[in-house]
Formats: sequence, structure tokens, C-alpha cells
Amino acid sequence: MSVTRTLTRRGPAAALALVTAAVLGAGAAGSSSAAPAAAPRTRQIASSVLGGDYKFTLTAVRSADDRYAASVRLQVYTRTDGGAWKESARATVDGWFWYPLTGKGAVCRFSTSAAEPAPVDVSLLVTPSIGCSQPQHFMVEQGRIHAG
Repeated sequence: MSVTRTLTRRGPAAALALVTAAVLGAGAAGSSSAAPAAAPRTRQIASSVLGGDYKFTLTAVRSADDRYAASVRLQVYTRTDGGAWKESARATVDGWFWYPLTGKGAVCRFSTSAAEPAPVDVSLLVTPSIGCSQPQHFMVEQGRIHAG
């Protein structure tokens, strides 16, 4: 079962830092009775596979309402008994810009390790003039994201 959290940006470094609260915070995202919108445009910006245990992806998700806005989705996958990858955890951070996230140098740092718990460090380009966000640290234990 996957848990999804969405945060609003309060500043470039704060947005990524808040993902810690998102993965440890209360309650799953609620449902809406509104008609479903068209699927947003996405682009995978980084991926890492650690042996046969974990697969991590960072995906930029373009806003349907603002062509410049985007969010970033960190997903963790684990292997099923049949050998397929299955999503086991997800964290989403709103408040990024689409073009820097999908351009050259978008991922300043994305490091993973095969240790258990598996540390994950992420730093993304805010804008070319601002530079990179502060690195954020996470731990993945038994397929779940925890604050690092």
C-alpha cells in the first residue's frame, strides 16, 4: 500500500525539508468528489537501483494549472516475489519550477546506498540563479521512507 503526501512550498530549501514531515506526518491525502483532471505531464529526472532490493525514482510532475509550476515525487519500489518492481512508498513536494527541474543540471545530488536502512540524499536545482536546494536526508527501511 502506498502513502501519498503533498506539501506546499514555503521556500526552496524548506519545501524539500518539509518532505520529512510529509512522510512522518499524520493522515493520508483525502479524496475529492471533483471530476478527475487530465493526467499531468511527468518526467523522470533520476533513478537508482540497489541490487535486487530497492529502486528509487525522482519524477518532476508539471502543474495542470500553472505551466511553470511543478512538484517532485520520490518513489520507492521493492521487488515482489515474482520479481516485478512494486511501489512501496511515495513522498511529493510541491513548489518547484518545471523548467529547472527538467533541464540540464536539475539534480544536484541523488545518492543512495544498499545499507539497511538505506540512506537517500536529494538536492535539486531551484533555479540557475539561486542554485541548488540544501541536501535532504531520508532513510528507507523495509520499503518505507523515514526522516533521515
